[in-house]
Amino acid sequence: MECKKEVALDRKTEMRAIHDAMDVLSGKWKIYIISSVCLYNKRRFSDILNDVDGISNKMLSKELKELEVNKLIERTVLNTHPVTVQYGLTEHGKTLQTIITNLTDWGLAHRREIIGQKS
Repeated sequence: MECKKEVALDRKTEMRAIHDAMDVLSGKWKIYIISSVCLYNKRRFSDILNDVDGISNKMLSKELKELEVNKLIERTVLNTHPVTVQYGLTEHGKTLQTIITNLTDWGLAHRREIIGQKS
């Protein structure tokens, strides 16, 4: 696969788009959180906390709020006792599924290439 040869947009516009994407997705935890929710469709806070090794309650809460503000994650409060909260991808967030799948596939291939492990 080669990098895009045809230039539909000017370079500054493309670089601004990459900057915007990285601004929303950058940081240590956001891709992991999105991946957890993407993989299981709907996740409770504690489920995401268990999936993402090393993240604190406070940091997960902060990151989920930022992902909500950026319309990637939606928070649903269920009418249960005690109250249950679920997180899911918004329609806009679901557009990241291909990126998450490609990143996973690349990571597995890279691990095999560099250290020869299958998982």
